[in-house]
Amino acid sequence: MFKFEIKHNSFVNQTKSLTFAFMFEVMMMLLVIVVVGYAAGKLGYMGGTFDKRLSKLVIDITCPALILSSAMTGELPDRALILPLLGISALTYIFLTGVALWLPRYLTQRKDDQGVVGFALMFGNVGFMGYPVVASIFGHEAIFYAAVLNVVNTFVVFTVGTMLITGKGEVERMRFQKKVLYSTPMLAAYLSMLIVALRIGHIPAFISQSLGMIGNITVPAALLIIGSSMSHLPLRAMLGNCTVYVTSALRLAVLPLAVHYLCSAIGFPPYVVGINTVVIAMPVATYGTILCLRHGRDTALITEVTFVTTLLSLLTIPLLVMLLVPVAV
Repeated sequence: MFKFEIKHNSFVNQTKSLTFAFMFEVMMMLLVIVVVGYAAGKLGYMGGTFDKRLSKLVIDITCPALILSSAMTGELPDRALILPLLGISALTYIFLTGVALWLPRYLTQRKDDQGVVGFALMFGNVGFMGYPVVASIFGHEAIFYAAVLNVVNTFVVFTVGTMLITGKGEVERMRFQKKVLYSTPMLAAYLSMLIVALRIGHIPAFISQSLGMIGNITVPAALLIIGSSMSHLPLRAMLGNCTVYVTSALRLAVLPLAVHYLCSAIGFPPYVVGINTVVIAMPVATYGTILCLRHGRDTALITEVTFVTTLLSLLTIPLLVMLLVPVAV
């Protein structure tokens, strides 16, 4: 309890010192990489087969390395917070699954788009943007806590998320594929959870640092892919439509607020609620575009909503943090 109070007080001090300008700078840094990807697509350095192969590399190799390396920081979380982190994440994605399966039918009449809208509502950019934003707010050690939250997220992305992207209306493609359970991202998630549960804190440096270096490719590669995908859209399409903006408002504001107050009402620790709220407030996950590419789906809608939410998140994330995080503590 004493250890938790110290961290709690540290959390309060960090949030008090947080400024809107600093958060805006963090978000701008990530957006710059997207812009570089856009330019690379326009100039012919990226696109087509290259983007598909890079997407496969990110999913199968660099992202699993990132997940594993996040559990090898040498700073294990308090045992008392592990179960609340897993519990709040499980509850969050049960709630968001219900939203993703029910709400899209009211946002678009096109059945092919309903799964994409559901994915956009359900999944934020946890691994690619969530980690640096969480670190900027709560300190570097909080990346590990975000990684524990990301265990459930990873499982749901490659199960429910994959089924949403491949199309709910197609019976054959809707069947659950057991191989998802032992894909490399899921194997990495299982192993990282085991490391946390068993408190294995002495991973050889040549392993942890190598995985860290490989994992560090994930963020820029994924954001470059998003930018490259945007480069193939006409400017008018990038500005979005009514469906895109309603989905964006739900993704960036309504759902984070709902999750925050739901979890607070249930009684989860404020520190845990704070981290979970920031994670849920991320723009649409870049995995949406990557999974569309991998499964041969049209990337237009997911790219539009990813672009719009990424742009709007420059304002919404700092505002939500300033509004909710001090209340949470």
